[in-house]
Amino acid sequence: MTGRDPSTLTAVGLAALALAPVQIVIAAEYLSIEQAQKSLFAQADRFSEVILALGPEQKQRVAALAGAQPPHRSLRVWKALRGSDLLGYVFVDEVVGRQDFITYAAAIDAAGKLGTLEVLAYRESHGGEIRNEAWRRQFAGRQGLEQVRFRTDIKNIAGASLSCEHVTQGVRWLVALWDVALRPNE
Repeated sequence: MTGRDPSTLTAVGLAALALAPVQIVIAAEYLSIEQAQKSLFAQADRFSEVILALGPEQKQRVAALAGAQPPHRSLRVWKALRGSDLLGYVFVDEVVGRQDFITYAAAIDAAGKLGTLEVLAYRESHGGEIRNEAWRRQFAGRQGLEQVRFRTDIKNIAGASLSCEHVTQGVRWLVALWDVALRPNE
């Protein structure tokens, strides 16, 4: 030792730990995929998973249409069906919020209109206000990428800026994906 009292060193070390910034992460699961599907397409009697295999041209087109994207972790898609009628698609996507992933579900009907979003899981310490119905409802009825622009069409929530922006960018990806790969033939 260098002549310092070990108890003083211990006290200083404990004080440093107590003053260290602590990030509190609140991970919460709100809905299962099945609950989100039924919420988005209540009239559907079944959901059939779609395996998307985009070619290089399609991938480039989706990326060009959607614009800048936050990191995504996974994407799953289901057809919402009533009998043999296609009602639309349910997308379950994960985009990074500030530091962790937000799992959300979006519906696009057969005509290309968005429904209200559902937040399935939120894992950040801030920004959980995107679960508020008023914010999620902003997407309902929008059709096409020109109607899904952050801060123009989809308003920000103070304290949840990154969550709002990244989910909006993610929805733009889904709209572009629907347009390129899933739009019914007319």
